[in-house]
Amino acid sequence: MAFKIYDTLTRKKRAFESIEPRIARIYTCGPTVYDYAHVGNFRAYVAQDLLRRWLEYRGWRVEQVQNLTDVDDKTIKGANEENVPLAQYTKKFADAFFEDCASLRIEHAEHYPRATETIPEIIALVQRLVEKGFAYKSGDGSIYFSIRKFAKYGALSKTNLEGLKEGARVSQDSYEKEGAADFALWKAWTSEDANVFWDAPAPLGKGRPGWHVECSAMAMKFLGETIDIHAGGVDLVFPHHENEIAQSEAATGAQFARYWFHNEHLLVEGRKMSKSLGNFYTLRDVLKKSYSPLAVRYLLLSAHYRQQLNFTFPALTAAAAAVERYNECYRNLKGYTPSLGVETSEGFTKKIAGGRKAFEKALDDDLDSPSALAAVFDFVREANTAMEAKTLGPEQAAEALALFDDFERVLALREEKRADAALAKWVEAKLEEREAARKSRDFERADAIRKEIRERGVIVEDAVAKNGKPKWRIK
Repeated sequence: MAFKIYDTLTRKKRAFESIEPRIARIYTCGPTVYDYAHVGNFRAYVAQDLLRRWLEYRGWRVEQVQNLTDVDDKTIKGANEENVPLAQYTKKFADAFFEDCASLRIEHAEHYPRATETIPEIIALVQRLVEKGFAYKSGDGSIYFSIRKFAKYGALSKTNLEGLKEGARVSQDSYEKEGAADFALWKAWTSEDANVFWDAPAPLGKGRPGWHVECSAMAMKFLGETIDIHAGGVDLVFPHHENEIAQSEAATGAQFARYWFHNEHLLVEGRKMSKSLGNFYTLRDVLKKSYSPLAVRYLLLSAHYRQQLNFTFPALTAAAAAVERYNECYRNLKGYTPSLGVETSEGFTKKIAGGRKAFEKALDDDLDSPSALAAVFDFVREANTAMEAKTLGPEQAAEALALFDDFERVLALREEKRADAALAKWVEAKLEEREAARKSRDFERADAIRKEIRERGVIVEDAVAKNGKPKWRIK
């Protein structure tokens, strides 16, 4: 089955075909680094990570660009309020973003351009649009894109151009422009910008880039005039992505993106996330409540990316339990010792093949992650049953582990905690002490030792004891 992806522009699922065979060039809208990223932001980034991982699983080499918007009204305001240089202000949040991505197992993109590092390309793009007659200089000195000169404007969002009027949610720019919905490509310097500006050749002059043009310039700098997939949240369809298409295609005459990938909103306890409602959470807020990053990742994968996801703490607790079941099965398979004389069962071999087929079929169908997870846990149940009955042969155990490795390449839910040498030595000594207490039937002492071990963040698994010794792991 070919991998099919829903394209927002055509409103259809389409078989994915890259411009260059087996190379997928993807642009994903990244964070504006003025604050810590919230769980809604990470719904988009985890969905994009699933897309990337699935393409890699299916044999594509991915070249991904994810921008960091490090100059706009919010970043300038924050830097001015803290009285620090813009680069110093944004670095703190950019570093935090990368740390958060690592905790959620989000794979690295090949390029992370910053808007402030792409100024020459932005200026060149704006100049090109002015020369072609798509952009003009307004009375306040800013350069605007005239959307009425781009005939296809509104195709992505299905926006009616005639319906755009004063007060529409398309721009907060000055209205010294030809059309109320025209958007800024280059913003003339004002005193509120303080020392954040660039001296560009005429007709641009002293100023800074508009938000929309930054992404087009960064995408084309690294991926060329036409890219395979452009990704982002549904909130970016209009006006941001609509404006990207207009300015990019007006400048080049070529199709900007062949597929548009958009994830739906994340709700928190059934409502839109808002600081005023008290339901606004950064990822760091959630992790401070002792939830694991893997539980958050699982929850974000549990709903189809094109369906709204309701983020609740009971759901996060259930996600943590699911992650534990997944990892427990994997650990048990790793430590499984087949009974003597057990032969490979044809029935279970078919279940391994069926589990892989169901998993791949689901993700080939527009990244249907709920169905893919259902296939994983159907297999977990079958594997647990076979291990408990001791009917799993050695070859099948190896094949089951190989299937888990394939699951993991895409889902990235495996626990990887490791004890340092000192803790490992202490645990082993305590387990010997506990075993001695059990042999002498001092069960009260044995239970106390187990509790002491648990208080150090270590779980003892007597049920999967190997070579006469219980297994243990970091909680």
